Amino acid sequence: MSIIQEFKEFAMRGNVLDLAVAVIMGAAFGPVVSTLVDGIIMPPIGYILAGIDFSQLSLTLPTPTGDGVEIKYGLFLNAVISFLITAFAVFLLVKAVNRFRRPAPEAPKAEPPMEVYLREIRDALVKRQG
Repeated sequence: MSIIQEFKEFAMRGNVLDLAVAVIMGAAFGPVVSTLVDGIIMPPIGYILAGIDFSQLSLTLPTPTGDGVEIKYGLFLNAVISFLITAFAVFLLVKAVNRFRRPAPEAPKAEPPMEVYLREIRDALVKRQG
């Protein structure tokens, strides 16, 4: 089998196509979550915390040359909140999908006919003796 044929079989498997769709959807979902966090969730939180804009929070460390090194921990906070929202949204999505995938409860299995017949014979013998 040629390498091209093997690659074609690999690329056409359902799992690879599902993964490609998931990556594309994830890439499209990222900006939506970032906008949600930066534009809708963080402003009220900043307002509640006395007008703090998290994206502007930073810590400047002095250097010997006089320039400061800026650590932008506010951007990190926004990224963490974006991650948590994304993780929660994916959790809800997986939970909904799993609800639909659950198999229907199995009906109780019928007894094998031989056991039914043996029980009837036993019951008939008990009636006859008693």
